[in-house]
Amino acid sequence: MKLYNSATHLREDFIPHESGRVSMYTCGPTVYHYAHIGNLRSYIMEDVLEKYLRYAGYDVKRVMNITDVGHLSSDADTGEDKMLKGARREKKSVMEIARFYTDAFFDDCKKLNIKTPDVVQPATGCIDEYIQIISRLLEKGYAYLAGGNVYFDTSKLEKYYIFNEHDEEDLEVGVRDSVEEDDNKRSKADFVLWFTKSKFQDQELKWDSPWGVGYPGWHIECSGISLKYLGERLDLHCGGIDNAFPHHTNEIAQSEAYLGHPWCKYWFHVHHLNTSTGKMSKSKGEFLTVSLLEEKGYDPLVYRLFCLQSHYRKGLVFTWENLDNAAAAYQKLLARIASLSPSAGEAIDTEGAAPLRQAFQSALDNDLNTSLAVTVLYDVLKADIGDATKRALLDEFDQVLSLNLLSGAEALSKKQQEEAAPQADPEIEALIAARAQAKKERNFALADQIRDDLKARGIELVDTKEGTRWKRL
Repeated sequence: MKLYNSATHLREDFIPHESGRVSMYTCGPTVYHYAHIGNLRSYIMEDVLEKYLRYAGYDVKRVMNITDVGHLSSDADTGEDKMLKGARREKKSVMEIARFYTDAFFDDCKKLNIKTPDVVQPATGCIDEYIQIISRLLEKGYAYLAGGNVYFDTSKLEKYYIFNEHDEEDLEVGVRDSVEEDDNKRSKADFVLWFTKSKFQDQELKWDSPWGVGYPGWHIECSGISLKYLGERLDLHCGGIDNAFPHHTNEIAQSEAYLGHPWCKYWFHVHHLNTSTGKMSKSKGEFLTVSLLEEKGYDPLVYRLFCLQSHYRKGLVFTWENLDNAAAAYQKLLARIASLSPSAGEAIDTEGAAPLRQAFQSALDNDLNTSLAVTVLYDVLKADIGDATKRALLDEFDQVLSLNLLSGAEALSKKQQEEAAPQADPEIEALIAARAQAKKERNFALADQIRDDLKARGIELVDTKEGTRWKRL
């Protein structure tokens, strides 16, 4: 398998530290609000990656954090804590907000067939680990105290900017929001490891530390959680491209300074979901959620297919028209699968299945090319192999794509059968009988009126040689 490594800017052979085993870390949500579908694109693609690694035979251990403290409204370590902001918005405690939106996040994941990671760790559960790392960074001279806070000193690194080459003069203060510069920093590239009460008196969650009562910075949590559960050498770190700088850049800086050796081999970044006005974000008010898609009548798996039809390293433009196209494609795909009818005892065509399986694997081995993998599904349906073999292959590939191909097709087939079958409804049957009598009496105006009234109620009449049947539109 070849993956694009954001840290080296190269497509590389994926070779984990330990043969057959993969340690995988994915940045989780900051649970102060619902996840929008742009956030969830990253989790969908990370889910496909994890499932494909398992399909390919790797023993995968995946860890994800839940940010319930420390993520400020600006990535430049200033502004209000996002959790506190959410608590104030809804007049609840920070932990009530965290629990509610954590549950909401995993509800969305379930609807999108996103597997829950092996370890899910809230940031508030690893305070001792952060203090240990920060203490060691201070001892080694990679951190300093200023204004009551502990900062990482980026000047001590040979190379700080890993994913993009920035000139220090070109860096703006604050990555996402307009903020004021922190005068405590020796360099504006430095970042906070630990905040104290001297700066944030209204912070609800605070802990004792060697530097005073306070709370951890956002970046330290992922290093601490990853080191706790996955050890000192990480194979694969995933996240949205907006996390590459400064979050992942800072993770590398503090982790490798603490460890004294390289930390993570491969970095996997999923690019933005855009709208016609640019990147989707909560601050812009473009707040499309899975629940909103459902309210508009879309199966969440239509959105999953929509994401799989594009490469993870390309920006994806969301429009309702594009989602409608994905919905139509999904329904047609399920309909074609529903039409498969294996004969009893039909054997699996192992020889015929082999090139199709190879095509599927080749697509995903090629930097997780999900759009090409989806195309292989149609190749299976067109192939000159038995229907039993087609169903077996589709079921196998769906271990990775997770589109509910067979169960969705069966549900569609059942729905079609129910709609086609005669249904008992005394009122409708009485009207059909009245219409038949009107026609017998050559009162066609009344017969047409009955037909039109039923159609207005969503009932279509179908006249056959055996009599009149009805179905709901």
